[in-house]
Amino acid sequence: MISVVIPTLNDQAHLAETMSSLVPAAVDGLVREVIVADGGSTDRTLEIADSAGAEILKAPSGRGAQLKAGAERARFPWLLFLNPDSFLDPGWEREAGLHIERVEKGRRRPSAAAFRFALDDEGMMPRLFEQLSSWRGSLLKLPYGDQGLLVSRALYEEAGGFATLPLMEDVDLVRRIGRGRVTLLNARIVTSAARYRRYGYGSRLVRSQARLGLYLLGMPVSRIANLFGPDAGPVGEPLAERR
Repeated sequence: MISVVIPTLNDQAHLAETMSSLVPAAVDGLVREVIVADGGSTDRTLEIADSAGAEILKAPSGRGAQLKAGAERARFPWLLFLNPDSFLDPGWEREAGLHIERVEKGRRRPSAAAFRFALDDEGMMPRLFEQLSSWRGSLLKLPYGDQGLLVSRALYEEAGGFATLPLMEDVDLVRRIGRGRVTLLNARIVTSAARYRRYGYGSRLVRSQARLGLYLLGMPVSRIANLFGPDAGPVGEPLAERR
């Protein structure tokens, strides 16, 4: 029923854990295929994906382009987009299955769903990021890509799918889906805090909020990219680390 799409670029450090969190749903038959859309990895990323039984798709580098290519290859009626450094907490498949059932039986209007964001780190700053994510999700209905996105193919195509943007491709798609058609599931997705620790929580907070603010004010994504750099990371940095 679900095709999972994971964009990768040198993500060997966390991909195995991400893939492992999908196993219970695969055993239950909820997850039918996993597509790793790779942007040119030179580490063990593809070896890990192949060992886990994922389909490997070589795509142009760039998260938007890779997600778009993965969705085009997917064969099943629901799509789940995941970052390669984020894993789903046990029991997520029940919440996802209920969402799908409610939509398909007409008990919930056609809508996309995201998970509740968590970081695998201790301290005040990780909890602040989690709270900001919760407020953004509940008030603005703008989950980021590291919260995952579960969406029917019909709604994905109606919204126009992922655009090949240099950044903000996740927020761009969710805005086109519409605030009234985004649900937060009662299940967590846990993201590696490695990139937050590496570049500093404060720096990442300022950068992230500035980019989102400029985007919501209507500044073209290309101009935001010129100000902050594409995906906000140096060349060679793992794809999931460039927000």
